[in-house]
Amino acid sequence: MAGPLRAPGGALFAFHDLAPGEESFRDAVLGGLSQAPRSLPCKFFYDARGSELFDAICATPEYYLTRAETEILETFAPAIAARIGRHARLVELGSGASRKVRLLLDALAAPAAYVAVDISRDYLRAAAEAIAGDYPALTVVAVCADYTKPFDLPRLAGPEGKRVGFFPGSTIGNFEPEAVVSFLEHCGRLLGPGAEMLIGADLKKPKTVLDAAYNDAAGLNAAFNLNLVQRIRDELDSDIRIEDFAHVAFYNEAAGRIELYIESRREHSATIAGRRFAFAAGELIHTENSYKYATPEFRALAARAGFAALETWTDARNLFSVHYLRRE
Repeated sequence: MAGPLRAPGGALFAFHDLAPGEESFRDAVLGGLSQAPRSLPCKFFYDARGSELFDAICATPEYYLTRAETEILETFAPAIAARIGRHARLVELGSGASRKVRLLLDALAAPAAYVAVDISRDYLRAAAEAIAGDYPALTVVAVCADYTKPFDLPRLAGPEGKRVGFFPGSTIGNFEPEAVVSFLEHCGRLLGPGAEMLIGADLKKPKTVLDAAYNDAAGLNAAFNLNLVQRIRDELDSDIRIEDFAHVAFYNEAAGRIELYIESRREHSATIAGRRFAFAAGELIHTENSYKYATPEFRALAARAGFAALETWTDARNLFSVHYLRRE
């Protein structure tokens, strides 16, 4: 389904609904808790409450990632814009609220189009409306799709410039390294010949800094992680209790990643969607990995996917990196 929609200020934008199938929360929970070791997919963190908690995490003093990447985009926006050139067609994958892209749109010379791709219809539509209203001269297209799976970008009218993928945040760290290569190959096919990408990746740093970022003093990371338990209780007809679980997050230096778990505080059982599950004291349920990459490591993964690193920018404290890649 596709059609023009109008932002509150009167500007038009296009909305393409590719009807992505969303994995059932119920099926994912039952499947994840039935396997050994147990796990829950991190994509289910982001219900309304989870999204609010993540926004709050980004403002904590310990969680440097959002501030560091924003600093990079603000500081190097002119250099990034010079790399991209005029009449760019910017494609943001997993666009969310489309906040950081504004730093690029403000710096680019006569951008031709902004294509926002996200699986959440309501969130996507609201963000596209806001961008269209604030940038009335810009062609704004919203595509409701799972950006990790094959789909076609819509044809765009207007002047031909580079088609540049934008993948900010540390989301690339949630992929296993081999999956990073596959994802970048997918992006190359999606964007077409000569594809270029601007992508954020968290840097390796001391364990004390990383552990603190995912274990903030205010307990927001803990609330965010344990919100999965609350979702199970609220949505899956469950008697599971959030107080029976604890948040665990630590940096695994050998693997180069933060690991997140929900830990059972005691031996107990709970009914979930009509099935009974027993939990051992100290049992860990995996919820997320977040890989950290030294610049040469990330460039090597990109090269395996056929992308050359043209530029890498970091913040003043060398906490985070933004890479500009070109498909060879």
